[in-house]
Amino acid sequence: MGAYILRRLLLVIPTLLGIMILNFTLVQFVPGGPIEQILAQMQGEGDVFAGFAGGDNVQTEETFGSDSEYIGARGLPKEFIEDLEKEFGFDKPPLERFLNMMGNYLTLDFGQSYFRSISVIDLVLEKMPVSISLGLWSTLIAYLVSIPLGIRKAIKDGSRFDTWTSGAIIVAYAIPGFLFAILLLVLFAGGSFWQIFPLRGLTSDNWESLSLFGKIADYFWHIALPIIALTISAFATLTLLTKNSFLDEIKKQYVMTARAKGLSESKVLYGHVFRNAMLIVIAGFPAVFIGVFFGGSIIIETIFSLDGLGRLGFEAAVARDYPVIFGTLFIFGLMGLVVGIISDLMYVLVDPRIDFEKREG
Repeated sequence: MGAYILRRLLLVIPTLLGIMILNFTLVQFVPGGPIEQILAQMQGEGDVFAGFAGGDNVQTEETFGSDSEYIGARGLPKEFIEDLEKEFGFDKPPLERFLNMMGNYLTLDFGQSYFRSISVIDLVLEKMPVSISLGLWSTLIAYLVSIPLGIRKAIKDGSRFDTWTSGAIIVAYAIPGFLFAILLLVLFAGGSFWQIFPLRGLTSDNWESLSLFGKIADYFWHIALPIIALTISAFATLTLLTKNSFLDEIKKQYVMTARAKGLSESKVLYGHVFRNAMLIVIAGFPAVFIGVFFGGSIIIETIFSLDGLGRLGFEAAVARDYPVIFGTLFIFGLMGLVVGIISDLMYVLVDPRIDFEKREG
């Protein structure tokens, strides 16, 4: 197993390098870079994209009489543009910029945000608590509900319980998370009905003055609605996956043999079937968590005014804040690849009979 892990770790390097090369290359062809963003703000347009869309505020080339390559730079001194390019590092060729960036990443230097006076690492750490809260609790709740429910549905396959719960799961899966989040706000966060939960934020303003128990209660009070909204559609896949895994295992010969030997139904189900049926479900926990952690919360964060990594990535992409974009891409890409290795280790932990080295051989 050690040799397999070593090979996987070594494979992380070219994979991550390929991810960075592909994204860095694509960014070179995307209009509206950070310099254009600054120039658009200087011209009073507020957003570089207004220049692409057209409109009354767009100043034409005839107005300024310049052939600058940057939209919004017409009429501005060439020296000013050159200073901006030097400040952002765009005076160097793309290959040199990429090599410098990757060299800095190897020393864990991810640079500083173009538009905020803070380093990328500090910015990520600042937003991390929100994303960890949403990702961890929504994943845990989904597993804690889906696994027992899926097992029960497998045991009661075809019964009225199985039919009604399947209908409820499908309805929950069909409800868009953002729509359910708005419904929760209207009902329970000071909309047209009850003011039970807070409208925004991860903690209250008086957080520091609260006791330990008060801080815990305040924390869960704030994340209750976002977690419910983020988790509502997660039950379907896990529940049905658990049910189908159990049904497949129950029909196998070793289960019939265990029953023939006089083992109790509980011993058969939880002593033999559970380990095999839960292999794919439990081993997928790290990947599910990372998926929710990185990509599943941007709309929920926006609706509940939570400042997490989802909003950070979106705002960085809109503002063309390249250090934040590439720094977070490198960090999260590395974490995603490592989580893939952890998932394999989870398979071995759940079922020691699995040997990836023999399978590769």
